[in-house]
Amino acid sequence: MSSNQASLNLSQAKFVLPTNNDLEQQQQQQQQATTTLEIEADHEDIFDYSKRSQWLRAAVLGANDGLVSTASIMMGVGAVKHDIKAMILSGFAGLVAGACSMAIGEFVSVYSQLDIEVAQRKREKERGQSRGRDIQEEDTNYEEKDSLPNPLQAAAASALAFSVGAMVPLLAASFIREYKVRLGVIVAAVTFALVVFGWLGALWGKAPVLRSALRVLFGGWMAMAMTFGLTKLIGSSAL
Repeated sequence: MSSNQASLNLSQAKFVLPTNNDLEQQQQQQQQATTTLEIEADHEDIFDYSKRSQWLRAAVLGANDGLVSTASIMMGVGAVKHDIKAMILSGFAGLVAGACSMAIGEFVSVYSQLDIEVAQRKREKERGQSRGRDIQEEDTNYEEKDSLPNPLQAAAASALAFSVGAMVPLLAASFIREYKVRLGVIVAAVTFALVVFGWLGALWGKAPVLRSALRVLFGGWMAMAMTFGLTKLIGSSAL
């Protein structure tokens, strides 16, 4: 009896095996999911670096300009005057003037770029490139506004970064009375800051770190050396 019942149960049981169509659908779903993840990852990478470019350029250039220009001014004044007060005053004047100049220049430059991009988009709409996309225009307006450059953001970043860079040689020379030691400390502090700024710019922009740091370092050294040498030459010739 038991063997007969077992044979009946086996005959009544239904085994469902996956067909080729089911397997193909599963493979297609897996491929679509993988492709979607890759596209999203690529989109995130492009979004990050493109959004960084505007403020990164203003911040790095502002900090480097503030550091090099203020240090060069202080080195030039220090070439003919050993007084610490003269070096600090000249460095502070360079900080204020440079920050204002960088902010105004960056604002005008980025605002001009903004006008050009807005005018170009208006011309494209007038040529009929956006016909049949009235519904999509409302959704893309926010994306267009986000992609446009921001003059105030660029100006503030430039002024703040210039001030941060200019504070390095000022703080390095503020508490040292000895002339030669003061010059050496300024050069050492500026050298360290140049390497850090070059490294940060390369790290955030995904550029070669060593090449970027060396380029910024040698550029700063050259500016300080030329300012010190020419000012020393003019001061010694009593012109």
